Amino acid sequence: MSETPGTDLAARLIARWLDESQERAAGPEGTAQDRGAAALARRAWEDGGRFTPEAVRELADWADARVEDPATGANPDSPGDGGRLTVADKEAVHRWIEEQEYRL
Repeated sequence: MSETPGTDLAARLIARWLDESQERAAGPEGTAQDRGAAALARRAWEDGGRFTPEAVRELADWADARVEDPATGANPDSPGDGGRLTVADKEAVHRWIEEQEYRL
C-alpha cells in the first residue's frame, strides 16, 4: 500500500468494509458465495495481496452507498447510528483504489 496522508484512513475504512461484508455474509440472507467472497477479500487484504476486480467494485460501491444512503449517509438530518461515511471518507477510499491502480 502506498504511503499518503489518507492511507491510514483508507485502511481503517477497508477494514470496516471487510468486517461488514463478513457480518452480512454470515447473516440469514448471506449465501455460500457471499461468505467465500468475504473470506477471499479478507485474506487478500491481510496478505497484502490484490483484491479481485469484483471486490474492488464492491468496496467502491460500499463507500458510495454509505454516503448516499439516507439511513447511513452523511446527511445531517439522518438518524444514522454513527456508521455513516463523510464525503472525505468516500474520497479516501476512491483515492486508495486509484493509487493501487485498480480499474473501476
